[in-house]
Amino acid sequence: MVIAIVADKAYLRNSLKEKLASVENDIEVIIEANDGTDFLKQMKTSKQLPDVVLMDIEMNELNGIETIQRAAPLYPSVKFIMLTVFDDDDRIFSAIKAGAHGYLLKEETAQNIIDAIYQVHQDEGAPMSPGIARKAWKWLTSISLQPAKEKLLMSRANWSLLEKRKEILKCSMEGKEYAQIAELLFLSKHTVRQHMKNIYSKLHVSNKIEALQISLKNKWI
Repeated sequence: MVIAIVADKAYLRNSLKEKLASVENDIEVIIEANDGTDFLKQMKTSKQLPDVVLMDIEMNELNGIETIQRAAPLYPSVKFIMLTVFDDDDRIFSAIKAGAHGYLLKEETAQNIIDAIYQVHQDEGAPMSPGIARKAWKWLTSISLQPAKEKLLMSRANWSLLEKRKEILKCSMEGKEYAQIAELLFLSKHTVRQHMKNIYSKLHVSNKIEALQISLKNKWI
């Protein structure tokens, strides 16, 4: 597993490397950058792309959220996890909209950070610190769908999810990983992943947030 660390202070990057190395020897840091601009420059010249990027938010030239907005379309195989001290709603939701695959607070243990790295790399969920997850789901259940989504929803009024897919979505909303869902519902992890892909296809959405929005709006879950 190869990763990148983007944070504006060298001592923070070094501290994080030491923290991860104390638990996991199979993670190699191939890019260290002090801000978004530096990161994007290094990505252009790097012989190997990182599997996962641990991204701080507040940085000098280009902050973490803006960096993900620029980098995600250029490097679709790369996964981004916000690793920050900020837990305010604006930053959380801006990061999610920008394309972050996870959002962790720096207070998380080394093992939790490592677990999150492997989780996003294997497409097994969107890891979040507990407090962040509570805010995200509260936001998810309260926001209104965009007008285009409302029209799309009306056209699917007679469509309903299969019972098994409803159960998978409920578990997903609770923050469970694919492996946990598979064990709980007596399915293989591959089957859970395939169900989620089918849900996205049926609803014409591209991510879990949109799928949950539509499902909650229709009271399928």
